[in-house]
Amino acid sequence: MIDFTRRTLLAAGAAVALAAFGGSAVAQDKIPLRFSAVFSEQDIRANMMKKFAEEIGDGFDYQGYYGGTLFKQGTELVALQRGNLEMGNIAPQDISNQIPAWSILTSAYLFRDSDHLRTFFDSDVGQEMKQMAEDQLNVKILGPTYFGTRQVGLSIDKKISTPEDMAGVKLRMPGGDAWQFLGQALGANPVPMAYAEVYTGLQTGAIDGQDNPLPNVQNMKFYEVMKQIALTSHLVGYDLLTISLDAWNKLTPEQQEKVQAAADSAIEWSTAEHLKREDELAAFFKEQGLDLYKPDVDAFRQHAQKMYLESDLAKDWPEGMLDKINAL
Repeated sequence: MIDFTRRTLLAAGAAVALAAFGGSAVAQDKIPLRFSAVFSEQDIRANMMKKFAEEIGDGFDYQGYYGGTLFKQGTELVALQRGNLEMGNIAPQDISNQIPAWSILTSAYLFRDSDHLRTFFDSDVGQEMKQMAEDQLNVKILGPTYFGTRQVGLSIDKKISTPEDMAGVKLRMPGGDAWQFLGQALGANPVPMAYAEVYTGLQTGAIDGQDNPLPNVQNMKFYEVMKQIALTSHLVGYDLLTISLDAWNKLTPEQQEKVQAAADSAIEWSTAEHLKREDELAAFFKEQGLDLYKPDVDAFRQHAQKMYLESDLAKDWPEGMLDKINAL
């Protein structure tokens, strides 16, 4: 009786160990893809990544981290380079901090709209810039994730018509030279501040305004502590869906094709959703009592482009690149 019980327990224990080992082996067979982004889980791009995860299939172990819960804004690129992360939503400004030539892709009034943005990254000149990132940063860019055209939102009453009207306005911009210069090119006094702190900053007067696409303003409820939105349309907002080159090179050609196809499909869906949302939100913000108006965009464009071309940033731009982008 005792021997039978002992044998039964040993057999049961062996079965549990085998099952655990088998489960671990199955988990190990799946390719880990940890993704980090600063946008919230309510963001359209979070749903974009969920669609991406569905389309790549069961062979991958996708883990999405949103709201900067895994890596803070601006640190995702370094995490990819160090092998601490497989995928990230990377701002082009973060790339320009390491590759000065990339600052051209962060300049104001460069891309006309989302179609122009996508056409560039699909073109030979776009491939040239993506290859630069691969060679120098050890990351592969899967595609640009459009999230709306950036507009200036203010918590003050001062009406904005030209860049001169922005003088003295404390405009929140993300940290980094490229972002700060963009704020200056708009005529404002840029203030570096983390994305998660913007609502409180507007509420307390630590900042007078922020610049974000309309969907972001709704997602983060910035409109609750704003009075107006000046439709400057100064930057086609986009980040880059990026994968560590080490992680990419471990994939088979078939797996690489599957990941790229899933990224293309998810990005296309997300772009369409953002364009639709932008149209809807203009009316929504007016209903919330905000003053929406179009300033002298030509004056902003001329002021910004003049500042960029006269700056040290333009010295690093690839020769002829601006003309090539404009010609697309």
